Formats: sequence, structure tokens, C-alpha cells
Amino acid sequence: MIFSAFVSASSVLAPRRAQPQPTPALWSALLLCGALVLQGCSVLSPKAANADAAAAVVTSDQPTFSLEVNAPDAVRETLERHLELQRFRLLPDLQTEELRRLLHAADANARELLGTLGYFAPTIAIELREAPAPLPPYAVSITVEPGAQTRITEADITFSEGAETEPDARVRQLERVQRSWSLPEGSTFTQAAWSDAKNTGLRQLQVRRYPTASIASSRAEVDADTHEAKLAVTYDPGPPYRFGPLQVRGSQRYDPDGARRLARLPTGSVYDETEMLDAQQRLASSGYYDAVFLTLDTDSPTPQAAPVIAQVREAKLQKLVFGVGLSTDSGPRVSIDHTHNQWPTHGWRAVNKLSLDKKAQQLGTGWTALPNDNGWRWFTSALAQRQQTGDYDVNSVEVLGGRSKSTKNIDRTYFLRYDTSRAQGLNAPANSAALSANYGWTGRYFNNNTAPTRGYGIAVELGAGVTLRPERAPFTRTLVRWQSFFPAGRVEAANGVARAARISVRTEAGAVLARDSAEIPVTQLFLTGGDTTVRGYGYRAIGARTESDKLYGGRYMAVASVEWQRPITYRGNMTDWENTLFVDAGAVADRAGDLDPRVGVGTGVRWRSPVGPLQADLAWGVQSKKLRLHLRLGFTF
Repeated sequence: MIFSAFVSASSVLAPRRAQPQPTPALWSALLLCGALVLQGCSVLSPKAANADAAAAVVTSDQPTFSLEVNAPDAVRETLERHLELQRFRLLPDLQTEELRRLLHAADANARELLGTLGYFAPTIAIELREAPAPLPPYAVSITVEPGAQTRITEADITFSEGAETEPDARVRQLERVQRSWSLPEGSTFTQAAWSDAKNTGLRQLQVRRYPTASIASSRAEVDADTHEAKLAVTYDPGPPYRFGPLQVRGSQRYDPDGARRLARLPTGSVYDETEMLDAQQRLASSGYYDAVFLTLDTDSPTPQAAPVIAQVREAKLQKLVFGVGLSTDSGPRVSIDHTHNQWPTHGWRAVNKLSLDKKAQQLGTGWTALPNDNGWRWFTSALAQRQQTGDYDVNSVEVLGGRSKSTKNIDRTYFLRYDTSRAQGLNAPANSAALSANYGWTGRYFNNNTAPTRGYGIAVELGAGVTLRPERAPFTRTLVRWQSFFPAGRVEAANGVARAARISVRTEAGAVLARDSAEIPVTQLFLTGGDTTVRGYGYRAIGARTESDKLYGGRYMAVASVEWQRPITYRGNMTDWENTLFVDAGAVADRAGDLDPRVGVGTGVRWRSPVGPLQADLAWGVQSKKLRLHLRLGFTF
């Protein structure tokens, strides 16, 4: 027996036999229709039947018959959930003859359901018997031997013929679809997998270069005798598209040209959905807009320069936000943020913030210009704070000014920085101030910047300056950070869903080089410890020691962390939770040879929330001999 189907956008299996005789499926369908008609006659009152064609069927609270499905686990749940027979169990006054008619239709219905799972030659036995009270009057049992599951012997994936301005690119993209085809030879055939494979291939075309791609035809030919299937699908990619100009709609207060520079849409490049979503995210996170939605104009007569429509809803010119929070590092926190999106004198965006918590009180302002045509933007900021730094309370001021540029993977910045600090406490370090020139470079190559599972990131900060008091002395400052995710096998749930386990490795190293007598502002020195550095220790609780054995910032720092992250399954299903085991180590000192690492070990859980991973870690500080809980939301690098 061979089953085949021809469709334009999706395929449905239909029987095809050598002899022109009625198929069991056809007789079953006719019987099912008859049964439905008879049921309608028996359960609907004349008044309801005449009232409206869409009147609801009357049901009873007591089932007319019980239904038992005896089948292997691979098919039983599908049959129990989707058999049409289940719908008639609560019909009142169901007569024996009517029930027998329904059972004839149930055979064909079961075969159709099994066919969607790849079983085209099942053995089905349906039994009807009377049941004693107080059970339902009748008991129906369906016994199924599904037989061998159909496997793929051939899969032919092609493109329809047509004009193509980039034939080489067309061939490469077809090859990518063919390589990633999810139903290769030897795999089992199911209707769901067949549909998913076609749609996945279509999606691969639509997300890059061919946004109007469609399925021209598809065919699944199944031989029920040999349990083999041959698949064929032809995609119509349509014309290739490139990004044209960004057209901003809904803009009233803010310059549309500024929106184009913020979006950084690669005009002239091959259409890529990820690029467009990244541009949308940049606009949405700029603070100028409350809502942003980007679409490609596929009706454009020039697909090689198709406009991108940015539908925006502008944010208010000014915004005041009150906030409260709680951190395992610094305790409860309150804050007030004021934003002015277009300062009257020069159009810069100004953000002013007051933040108060147990360990730090901050008052700061930041001013940012719109980027120019090359993507560079000016910025300046000032921050005054009183912060617990080791065993001292330190009052400090930082003033920055410079330029920055962000691209798809890389952020660059260069700026001048002025620091001054004054420590309070017994034998506190001398007051100090410094002026420095700095450069920062950050590369992010993660698969997801908010919840990465693979990839890496690296950041470098370089600075050179001179102390201004109590005496002048040159110094340099360097900080390097790196984090990477390595695969560590896959975890597969009983339902077939699988996710990768991984190992996260994180390192950080910093050094301030200057003569021993130079007084470096503490804002330029290093402290570590806390939720994002060395767990098992308090926030910034790992530092150097002064001559009076007080904890303070140090000139050298080294941090390393190894974390195993493994998805959690529950009752055979993959969850959004993960379990972690980790070891952190970090040290700070005024001399590189004095670095003495503090180690924290522990375990935790991660929840993949819509806004990023929510992390809860329980860590034991080996040297501190304390157990600490660390909570954190989101991922930053």
C-alpha cells in the first residue's frame, strides 16, 4: 500500500491504492457522518433543532460508556486525547445501535491518528460490552498494535526556478537548508515532524535574504507495506531583499535622523531579520521611545533597496522614576531617577540619579549626545558618593568626559577622568586626586547577550594618568575581563526535548602600576567579592591591607570562576530551571607576590525568566567559613 499527498503549502496524507475500490477510511468517514446525523436526531429536541443551526448539543454529567485504550506508550496518550469517540461519552440517551455506528467510525479515526505518528499498518480491535451498575452502561476497549513505524528513505529539497540576481547566494542558502533538514534519511516519519521540517526550512529562508519565501509544493509518499516514506518539498524563495532607508513614522518631538543613527540599520546590506531586530532593540533601549516596531516593506517595487518602516511611540520629554529594591550585597535600596530626553540648550539626553542603600549613597548625572553619522557620540558624567570601602567610609567624586561607539559586537570608548577620594577612619589613607586618559574596548560574541549559553566576551580597559595630591606621580591602570561558555553534553527529557549543559569560565585581572609612595584614589584601586565576582564573601569584602591592617583597595587583582550549568527535567519534561555547581576564587593585594586567593564553593539554581536569568546561589566561603545566599537578576558583561 502506498499513501501520497500533493499540496501547495502543506501536506496531508491521503490513500492511493492499486485497485479502484472504496477504502476503509472512506467507509469509516461515511459511517461517522451518519452517526453524527443520527446523534443529532436523538439528542436535540425539535424546539432546539428549529431554533438555530448553531444550537449547542445537550450533554449529561454521567457518561454513557467508559473508554479504555490498550496501546504502547508511544501512541496511547495521543489516542486517549484525540479520539473522536471521547466527545460522545456524555451524550444522554445514546442507543446501542448508535454506539455501534460510532465504533465503526472510531476504527478509521484511530488509523488516521496513528498515521500522523508514522504508523500506517496498525492492527486495531474494538470491543463493546455491557457493564454492571453503578458503572456506565457500556464499556468500550480499543486494543492497538501499531506495527512498525515508517522511516524516511529519501528527502528531496529544491528551489523553484526563477530570476535571481544573486545566483551564488541562492545556491549557498539552498545548501544551508538542505544541510539543516531535520528529517534526513533513516529518521522516523510523523506528520508533526514533517510539518515542522518544512516550516523550519521556510523559516531559514525568510530570516535572511528571502523574507517573502513560501512553500511552492510538498509531497509525502508513504509505502505502508515497506514502512518507508519519500519526501519532497519545493520552496519559492521570491526575490532577494536588501535593506533600504529607515523611514520613521510617529515621530513628533525627536529628530527622525537621530533615530536612524541610533538604530544603526545596515542600509544596503542583505536583509537579515536579526539585524533588523537588533536595530529595533537599540531604538527601544535608547530611552527616546516607549514602543518601537520595525517591518520591512515587502510591497516595495525595489526589493534591492526595500524601505524599513519604524513605527514609534515617543517617550515623554521628561520622566521621574521612584524605585525600591533589595540586594544580598548591599541590603535595601531606594532611588530617584530623573530623565530629560532633550535638554533645551543643546539637545543632549540627561539622566540624574539619587540612590541610597546600606553601603553606598550616590548622586550622579550623565549627559549623552546623539551619535553622528559614523556612530560616535559624546558623553559626560559626574558621580559623588559615600561608600563603604573595606574598613573605611570613603567620600569620592568622579568626573568623566569623552566619546563612545557601539557596533553589533563591539563597544569602544575613550575619555578623560578626574578622581578624588577622602577616606574616614582611624589611620585612614591620605586624601588623593588623579587625572587620567582612558580607553575601553568590549567585544561580545555570545549567542544571546541577555541569557547566553555559548560564545565568549572579552573586555580591556587601559588608563594612564598622574596623581594630583598629595604629590604628583605617574601611574597606569589595566583591567582585563573574559568569560566563555563551553559545551558539556546534552540533557534530554523523556518527551524528546533536549538542551545543552555547559561550563562557564570567567576570569578578571587588574593592575595599577606606580611607585610605592604614590597615593592612588581608591576609585582607581581594586576590591572584589559578592554576587558577580567571588561568591561566599560580602560585596567588595576582598581587598588589600593597609599598614594598620585595615581592609582597603589594592593595586593588583585576580579573579577566576568555573561554573557547571545543567538543565533540570521534571517528570519527563524539560523545565526553564537549571542547576549549577561552582568554584570562585579571588585575591587583591598591593604587590603581585602577595596575592592570596579567597575561595568560595557552592551550588545554585537558574530560572530562565523573560527578562533574563534569575540566579540564586548558596556559597560557602572557605577562608571566611561563612555560608552566604546570593541573588541576582540578568546577565551583564
